[in-house]
Amino acid sequence: MLVDALAAAQVLSEIGYLLRQDPDERFRAKAFSAAAWSLALQRPDLVSLQRTEHLTSIEGVGEGIARVLSDLIKSGESRYLNRLREQFKQPARVDESDLDFSAYQGDVHSHTGWSDGRATMLEMAEGAQALGYAYLGITDHSPRITVVHGLNAERLVAQSREMAEVQKQMDGLTLLQGIEVDILEDGSLDLPDSVLEILDVVIASPHVKLRQEPGAMTERMLRAVSHPHVDVIGHPTGRRPGSREGASYDFEAVFKEAAKHEVALEIDCDPARMDLSPEMARLAYECGCSFAVDADAHAPAEFAYVPMALWMARRAGIPQDRILNFRPLDELTMAR
Repeated sequence: MLVDALAAAQVLSEIGYLLRQDPDERFRAKAFSAAAWSLALQRPDLVSLQRTEHLTSIEGVGEGIARVLSDLIKSGESRYLNRLREQFKQPARVDESDLDFSAYQGDVHSHTGWSDGRATMLEMAEGAQALGYAYLGITDHSPRITVVHGLNAERLVAQSREMAEVQKQMDGLTLLQGIEVDILEDGSLDLPDSVLEILDVVIASPHVKLRQEPGAMTERMLRAVSHPHVDVIGHPTGRRPGSREGASYDFEAVFKEAAKHEVALEIDCDPARMDLSPEMARLAYECGCSFAVDADAHAPAEFAYVPMALWMARRAGIPQDRILNFRPLDELTMAR
Protein backbone atom coordinates (compact mmCIF):
# COMPACT_ATOMS: atom_id res chain seq x y z
CA MET A 1 0.00 0.00 0.00
CA LEU A 2 1.47 3.34 -1.08
CA VAL A 3 1.40 6.10 1.52
CA ASP A 4 1.55 9.67 0.28
CA ALA A 5 3.04 12.56 2.20
CA LEU A 6 -0.29 14.06 3.28
CA ALA A 7 -1.56 10.76 4.67
CA ALA A 8 1.71 10.32 6.56
CA ALA A 9 1.51 13.92 7.82
CA GLN A 10 -1.88 13.19 9.33
CA VAL A 11 -0.53 10.10 11.11
CA LEU A 12 2.36 12.08 12.60
CA SER A 13 0.00 14.92 13.52
CA GLU A 14 -2.28 12.55 15.41
CA ILE A 15 0.71 11.04 17.20
CA GLY A 16 1.81 14.52 18.25
CA TYR A 17 -1.71 15.31 19.43
CA LEU A 18 -1.89 12.19 21.59
CA LEU A 19 1.57 12.68 23.04
CA ARG A 20 0.52 16.15 24.20
CA GLN A 21 -1.80 14.46 26.67
CA ASP A 22 1.29 13.38 28.65
CA PRO A 23 3.18 16.33 30.21
CA ASP A 24 6.41 14.30 30.08
CA GLU A 25 6.11 13.93 26.29
CA ARG A 26 5.70 17.61 25.49
CA PHE A 27 8.92 17.93 23.48
CA ARG A 28 8.41 14.69 21.58
CA ALA A 29 4.88 15.79 20.78
CA LYS A 30 6.21 19.01 19.26
CA ALA A 31 8.77 17.02 17.27
CA PHE A 32 6.06 14.85 15.69
CA SER A 33 3.92 17.90 14.94
CA ALA A 34 6.88 19.69 13.34
CA ALA A 35 7.69 16.64 11.21
CA ALA A 36 4.04 16.43 10.14
CA TRP A 37 4.18 20.08 9.10
CA SER A 38 7.32 19.42 7.03
CA LEU A 39 5.59 16.58 5.20
CA ALA A 40 2.50 18.70 4.50
CA LEU A 41 4.67 21.55 3.19
CA GLN A 42 7.23 19.61 1.18
CA ARG A 43 5.16 16.63 -0.06
CA PRO A 44 8.26 14.41 -0.47
CA ASP A 45 8.25 11.02 -2.21
CA LEU A 46 8.27 8.92 0.94
CA VAL A 47 8.48 5.56 -0.81
CA SER A 48 11.66 6.54 -2.64
CA LEU A 49 13.20 8.04 0.47
CA GLN A 50 12.38 4.95 2.49
CA ARG A 51 13.82 2.67 -0.20
CA THR A 52 17.10 4.60 -0.21
CA GLU A 53 17.11 5.03 3.58
CA HIS A 54 16.95 8.81 3.31
CA LEU A 55 13.83 9.58 5.36
CA THR A 56 15.95 11.58 7.78
CA SER A 57 16.72 14.01 4.95
CA ILE A 58 13.24 15.45 5.55
CA GLU A 59 13.42 18.48 7.83
CA GLY A 60 12.42 17.56 11.36
CA VAL A 61 12.57 13.78 10.80
CA GLY A 62 15.11 12.08 13.06
CA GLU A 63 15.82 8.40 13.45
CA GLY A 64 12.84 7.71 15.73
CA ILE A 65 10.27 9.43 13.51
CA ALA A 66 11.89 7.81 10.46
CA ARG A 67 11.20 4.40 11.98
CA VAL A 68 7.55 5.32 12.50
CA LEU A 69 7.34 6.48 8.88
CA SER A 70 9.08 3.36 7.60
CA ASP A 71 6.58 1.14 9.43
CA LEU A 72 3.73 3.18 7.97
CA ILE A 73 5.12 2.98 4.43
CA LYS A 74 5.67 -0.77 4.64
CA SER A 75 2.39 -1.78 6.25
CA GLY A 76 -0.04 1.05 5.47
CA GLU A 77 -0.68 1.66 9.16
CA SER A 78 1.24 2.83 12.20
CA ARG A 79 1.61 0.38 15.04
CA TYR A 80 2.91 3.21 17.21
CA LEU A 81 -0.23 5.29 16.58
CA ASN A 82 -2.40 2.27 17.33
CA ARG A 83 -0.61 1.77 20.66
CA LEU A 84 -1.06 5.42 21.56
CA ARG A 85 -4.76 5.30 20.72
CA GLU A 86 -5.10 2.37 23.07
CA GLN A 87 -2.92 3.94 25.76
CA PHE A 88 -4.90 7.18 25.77
CA LYS A 89 -8.23 5.35 25.48
CA GLN A 90 -9.32 6.95 22.24
CA PRO A 91 -12.84 5.91 21.27
CA ALA A 92 -13.00 3.49 18.38
CA ARG A 93 -14.38 5.12 15.25
CA VAL A 94 -15.77 2.71 12.70
CA ASP A 95 -17.41 5.53 10.72
CA GLU A 96 -14.45 7.78 9.96
CA SER A 97 -15.32 10.08 7.09
CA ASP A 98 -13.48 10.13 3.79
CA LEU A 99 -12.21 13.69 3.36
CA ASP A 100 -9.95 14.58 0.46
CA PHE A 101 -7.89 17.76 0.77
CA SER A 102 -7.93 18.20 -3.02
CA ALA A 103 -11.63 19.13 -2.67
CA TYR A 104 -10.94 21.79 -0.01
CA GLN A 105 -12.08 25.13 -1.46
CA GLY A 106 -10.65 27.69 0.91
CA ASP A 107 -9.75 28.78 4.43
CA VAL A 108 -11.92 31.34 6.20
CA HIS A 109 -9.63 32.11 9.18
CA SER A 110 -6.26 33.78 8.62
CA HIS A 111 -4.23 36.68 9.95
CA THR A 112 -1.95 39.29 8.40
CA GLY A 113 0.40 42.00 9.57
CA TRP A 114 -2.65 44.15 10.21
CA SER A 115 -2.86 42.39 13.58
CA ASP A 116 -0.55 39.59 14.78
CA GLY A 117 0.20 37.88 11.46
CA ARG A 118 3.74 37.59 10.19
CA ALA A 119 3.04 38.26 6.51
CA THR A 120 1.38 40.88 4.37
CA MET A 121 -2.08 40.41 2.92
CA LEU A 122 -0.53 39.97 -0.52
CA GLU A 123 1.79 37.23 0.75
CA MET A 124 -1.09 35.41 2.42
CA ALA A 125 -3.21 35.70 -0.71
CA GLU A 126 -0.37 34.40 -2.89
CA GLY A 127 0.07 31.46 -0.53
CA ALA A 128 -3.61 30.57 -0.78
CA GLN A 129 -3.58 31.04 -4.53
CA ALA A 130 -0.61 28.67 -4.86
CA LEU A 131 -2.69 25.99 -3.13
CA GLY A 132 -5.50 26.48 -5.62
CA TYR A 133 -7.92 27.93 -3.09
CA ALA A 134 -11.05 29.62 -4.45
CA TYR A 135 -11.32 31.95 -1.45
CA LEU A 136 -9.48 33.14 1.64
CA GLY A 137 -10.94 34.84 4.69
CA ILE A 138 -8.74 37.63 6.08
CA THR A 139 -9.85 37.70 9.71
CA ASP A 140 -7.52 39.79 11.79
CA HIS A 141 -8.24 40.41 15.45
CA SER A 142 -10.62 42.91 17.00
CA PRO A 143 -9.31 45.58 19.44
CA ARG A 144 -9.93 43.81 22.78
CA ILE A 145 -6.52 42.13 23.05
CA THR A 146 -4.32 45.17 22.64
CA VAL A 147 -1.08 43.19 22.31
CA VAL A 148 -2.17 41.87 18.88
CA HIS A 149 -2.94 45.37 17.57
CA GLY A 150 -6.54 44.52 16.68
CA LEU A 151 -8.63 46.41 14.16
CA ASN A 152 -11.32 48.94 15.00
CA ALA A 153 -13.82 50.27 12.46
CA GLU A 154 -11.42 52.85 11.05
CA ARG A 155 -8.63 50.35 10.51
CA LEU A 156 -11.05 47.89 8.90
CA VAL A 157 -11.93 50.57 6.36
CA ALA A 158 -8.23 51.12 5.66
CA GLN A 159 -7.73 47.37 5.36
CA SER A 160 -10.57 47.16 2.85
CA ARG A 161 -8.74 49.59 0.59
CA GLU A 162 -5.64 47.41 0.65
CA MET A 163 -7.77 44.33 0.03
CA ALA A 164 -9.23 45.91 -3.10
CA GLU A 165 -5.70 46.47 -4.44
CA VAL A 166 -4.55 42.95 -3.57
CA GLN A 167 -7.70 41.47 -5.12
CA LYS A 168 -6.77 43.04 -8.46
CA GLN A 169 -3.59 40.94 -8.44
CA MET A 170 -5.37 37.64 -7.76
CA ASP A 171 -6.54 35.27 -10.47
CA GLY A 172 -9.14 32.77 -9.30
CA LEU A 173 -8.91 33.67 -5.59
CA THR A 174 -11.58 35.75 -3.87
CA LEU A 175 -10.60 37.54 -0.68
CA LEU A 176 -13.23 37.78 2.04
CA GLN A 177 -12.87 40.60 4.53
CA GLY A 178 -13.67 39.50 8.04
CA ILE A 179 -12.70 39.76 11.66
CA GLU A 180 -11.90 37.44 14.54
CA VAL A 181 -13.92 39.23 17.16
CA ASP A 182 -13.57 38.56 20.86
CA ILE A 183 -16.45 37.10 22.83
CA LEU A 184 -16.52 39.32 25.90
CA GLU A 185 -17.26 38.04 29.41
CA ASP A 186 -20.99 38.71 29.10
CA GLY A 187 -21.24 37.14 25.63
CA SER A 188 -21.35 40.43 23.74
CA LEU A 189 -18.85 41.03 20.94
CA ASP A 190 -15.91 43.37 20.69
CA LEU A 191 -17.26 45.40 17.75
CA PRO A 192 -20.68 46.95 17.14
CA ASP A 193 -23.27 45.38 14.86
CA SER A 194 -22.94 48.28 12.42
CA VAL A 195 -19.40 47.07 11.70
CA LEU A 196 -19.99 43.32 11.82
CA GLU A 197 -22.93 43.42 9.43
CA ILE A 198 -20.85 44.73 6.52
CA LEU A 199 -18.12 42.08 6.79
CA ASP A 200 -17.99 38.87 4.75
CA VAL A 201 -16.86 36.64 7.62
CA VAL A 202 -17.34 37.07 11.37
CA ILE A 203 -15.49 34.58 13.56
CA ALA A 204 -16.30 34.98 17.25
CA SER A 205 -13.71 33.45 19.57
CA PRO A 206 -13.17 33.11 23.31
CA HIS A 207 -9.68 34.36 24.16
CA VAL A 208 -9.78 35.62 27.75
CA LYS A 209 -11.39 34.61 31.05
CA LEU A 210 -11.52 30.98 29.92
CA ARG A 211 -11.74 29.78 33.52
CA GLN A 212 -15.03 31.59 34.00
CA GLU A 213 -17.51 29.60 36.09
CA PRO A 214 -19.21 27.00 33.81
CA GLY A 215 -22.70 28.41 34.20
CA ALA A 216 -21.59 31.92 33.29
CA MET A 217 -19.44 30.56 30.48
CA THR A 218 -22.44 28.68 29.10
CA GLU A 219 -24.53 31.87 29.04
CA ARG A 220 -21.62 33.71 27.44
CA MET A 221 -21.30 31.16 24.63
CA LEU A 222 -25.08 30.85 24.13
CA ARG A 223 -25.28 34.57 23.58
CA ALA A 224 -22.41 34.46 21.08
CA VAL A 225 -23.80 31.62 18.97
CA SER A 226 -27.20 33.32 18.78
CA HIS A 227 -25.74 36.63 17.55
CA PRO A 228 -27.18 37.40 14.11
CA HIS A 229 -23.85 38.44 12.57
CA VAL A 230 -21.68 35.54 13.78
CA ASP A 231 -20.76 32.96 11.14
CA VAL A 232 -18.22 30.78 12.97
CA ILE A 233 -17.19 30.18 16.58
CA GLY A 234 -13.40 30.10 16.47
CA HIS A 235 -11.48 27.49 18.51
CA PRO A 236 -14.58 27.02 20.70
CA THR A 237 -12.88 26.02 23.97
CA GLY A 238 -9.71 28.10 23.73
CA ARG A 239 -7.63 25.14 24.87
CA ARG A 240 -3.95 24.49 24.15
CA PRO A 241 -3.32 20.74 24.57
CA GLY A 242 -0.55 20.03 27.03
CA SER A 243 -0.33 23.59 28.32
CA ARG A 244 -3.78 25.11 28.89
CA GLU A 245 -7.17 23.64 29.61
CA GLY A 246 -10.02 25.05 27.63
CA ALA A 247 -13.21 26.61 28.89
CA SER A 248 -15.77 24.40 30.55
CA TYR A 249 -19.45 24.92 29.75
CA ASP A 250 -22.60 23.03 28.76
CA PHE A 251 -21.25 21.96 25.39
CA GLU A 252 -24.36 20.12 24.26
CA ALA A 253 -26.60 23.13 24.94
CA VAL A 254 -24.24 25.52 23.15
CA PHE A 255 -23.74 23.17 20.19
CA LYS A 256 -27.48 22.70 19.75
CA GLU A 257 -27.99 26.47 19.84
CA ALA A 258 -25.23 26.92 17.25
CA ALA A 259 -26.93 24.38 14.99
CA LYS A 260 -30.26 26.17 15.45
CA HIS A 261 -28.74 29.46 14.30
CA GLU A 262 -26.62 27.84 11.55
CA VAL A 263 -23.40 29.04 13.16
CA ALA A 264 -20.46 26.80 12.28
CA LEU A 265 -18.01 25.53 14.87
CA GLU A 266 -14.33 25.64 14.06
CA ILE A 267 -11.85 22.81 14.03
CA ASP A 268 -8.70 24.92 14.38
CA CYS A 269 -5.83 22.93 12.88
CA ASP A 270 -3.01 24.87 14.53
CA PRO A 271 -1.14 22.07 16.35
CA ALA A 272 -0.97 24.28 19.44
CA ARG A 273 -4.80 24.39 19.54
CA MET A 274 -6.50 21.44 17.76
CA ASP A 275 -9.82 22.80 18.92
CA LEU A 276 -12.44 21.37 18.63
CA SER A 277 -10.95 18.02 19.51
CA PRO A 278 -12.18 15.00 17.52
CA GLU A 279 -14.22 13.88 20.52
CA MET A 280 -15.86 17.28 20.98
CA ALA A 281 -16.38 17.67 17.23
CA ARG A 282 -18.23 14.35 17.21
CA LEU A 283 -20.58 15.63 19.91
CA ALA A 284 -21.16 18.82 17.91
CA TYR A 285 -21.85 16.78 14.77
CA GLU A 286 -24.45 14.72 16.64
CA CYS A 287 -26.01 18.00 17.81
CA GLY A 288 -26.50 18.99 14.16
CA CYS A 289 -23.63 21.45 13.76
CA SER A 290 -21.69 22.42 10.66
CA PHE A 291 -17.97 23.10 10.80
CA ALA A 292 -15.15 25.26 9.49
CA VAL A 293 -11.80 23.47 9.27
CA ASP A 294 -9.19 26.22 9.28
CA ALA A 295 -5.46 26.74 9.65
CA ASP A 296 -5.76 29.96 11.68
CA ALA A 297 -2.64 30.78 9.66
CA HIS A 298 -0.41 33.67 10.65
CA ALA A 299 2.02 33.05 7.76
CA PRO A 300 1.60 31.35 4.35
CA ALA A 301 3.45 28.18 5.39
CA GLU A 302 0.86 27.60 8.10
CA PHE A 303 -1.83 26.87 5.51
CA ALA A 304 -0.28 23.39 5.63
CA TYR A 305 -1.88 22.92 9.04
CA VAL A 306 -5.14 21.94 7.32
CA PRO A 307 -3.92 18.94 5.29
CA MET A 308 -1.78 17.74 8.21
CA ALA A 309 -4.70 17.90 10.67
CA LEU A 310 -7.64 16.91 8.50
CA TRP A 311 -7.55 13.61 10.40
CA MET A 312 -9.38 15.41 13.22
CA ALA A 313 -12.55 15.90 11.19
CA ARG A 314 -12.19 12.46 9.63
CA ARG A 315 -11.81 10.76 13.01
CA ALA A 316 -14.87 12.63 14.27
CA GLY A 317 -16.82 11.12 11.38
CA ILE A 318 -17.81 14.50 9.93
CA PRO A 319 -18.90 14.21 6.29
CA GLN A 320 -17.79 16.66 3.66
CA ASP A 321 -21.22 18.27 3.31
CA ARG A 322 -21.06 19.47 6.94
CA ILE A 323 -17.79 21.38 6.38
CA LEU A 324 -18.03 24.89 4.95
CA ASN A 325 -14.56 24.82 3.42
CA PHE A 326 -15.56 22.14 0.93
CA ARG A 327 -18.32 24.34 -0.49
CA PRO A 328 -17.86 26.67 -3.47
CA LEU A 329 -17.96 30.37 -2.68
CA ASP A 330 -21.54 30.88 -3.81
CA GLU A 331 -22.72 28.19 -1.38
CA LEU A 332 -21.02 29.52 1.73
CA THR A 333 -23.70 30.32 4.29
CA MET A 334 -21.61 33.29 5.41
CA ALA A 335 -21.57 34.90 1.96
CA ARG A 336 -23.85 37.92 2.31
